[in-house]
Amino acid sequence: MAAYTFQLNGKSVTVDSWDPAQPLLYLLRGALALHGPKFGCGLGQCGACSVLLDNQSTRSCMLPVSRVAGRRITTLEGLGTSEQPDRVQAAFIAEQAAQCGYCTSGMIVAARALLSHTPNPTIEQVKQGLDGNLCRCGTHTRIIRAVLRAAKA
Repeated sequence: MAAYTFQLNGKSVTVDSWDPAQPLLYLLRGALALHGPKFGCGLGQCGACSVLLDNQSTRSCMLPVSRVAGRRITTLEGLGTSEQPDRVQAAFIAEQAAQCGYCTSGMIVAARALLSHTPNPTIEQVKQGLDGNLCRCGTHTRIIRAVLRAAKA
């Protein structure tokens, strides 16, 4: 069994895994008991499992645990709290950008990554930045408004 140490939501953690190819998502939801990243498709196509890997939106269902050693991982839980939400989280709340909520964590993480690189995006840049994050409920219009609101915050 190998041990992998990395920064998770600002704190150093070490996880053990028999398989260096084990997806990070399984450790996040299992051993680390985080529920922000969701299992969606398992193929990196829906974005429900998105996390920030060194500030880049990354699909944790496709990210082997062996590739996170020494790196920074941020999940939805690491962005803000109920009392003090991140500006993207606050904008999603204000715009009522969630319906069922299953995609919301991945959308917020992808939006956070977009805004860290493009602080004042156009609508087209928001659409491109969230491309690949799917919402079955069809709240895309509210999600785009939320990202634009967060950019102004």
